[in-house]
Amino acid sequence: MEESVFERDPSDPAHKEVNPLLKLALELGPLMVFFFANARGEWLLERFPVLASIGEPIFIATALFMAATLIALSVSWILLRSLPIMPLISGIVVLVFGALTLWLHNETFIKMKPTIVNTLFGMILLGGLYFGKSLLGYVFDSAFKLNAEGWRKLTMRWGVFFLVLAVLNEVVWRSFSTDFWVAFKVWGTMPITLLFTFAQMPLVMKYSIEQEAVEKAASKDK
Repeated sequence: MEESVFERDPSDPAHKEVNPLLKLALELGPLMVFFFANARGEWLLERFPVLASIGEPIFIATALFMAATLIALSVSWILLRSLPIMPLISGIVVLVFGALTLWLHNETFIKMKPTIVNTLFGMILLGGLYFGKSLLGYVFDSAFKLNAEGWRKLTMRWGVFFLVLAVLNEVVWRSFSTDFWVAFKVWGTMPITLLFTFAQMPLVMKYSIEQEAVEKAASKDK
């Protein structure tokens, strides 16, 4: 069977299941590194004076964010021999905009990264629906097993949600300080995303394949 560089479609028999906790760690780990490095930038400079050549804490955080992103993608490749689509897209944007941030010494580029990534995700998900493809299965298949209608509705909701996050990021980084923006990425965006995820559970339960099987079995017994 031909090996695929990218994560396979969830319906593909060759699709590899990923431990949800490992997947969460690989996807959120780089963001936590970014937050820690920005919050403790002065401490890092005291412990590792060589970092002073990079600049202020936000630039140190950006450099470490890029390194952590590369490590997370490398671990995914080593363990699975494939690269997850959405973290890969996010990683490419992190590396491009991170490099511009460090090269031009302008923090605006790294602040724009969530806007670009969320807009891309929203457009990809909604565009996939236009062509009859529910791409969200690549992200959540290890956690949820839904029928086609469930994936379609969930993909629509997440596509719109990503576009809302893009607008929200623009408002925050343009209106508040850098420290506030970094904190909002972790303590604002993450809780909002978790609340949105939990709010989708009724839809997930309604369209889960297991629930569908139970309902069919019950109808046969009648």
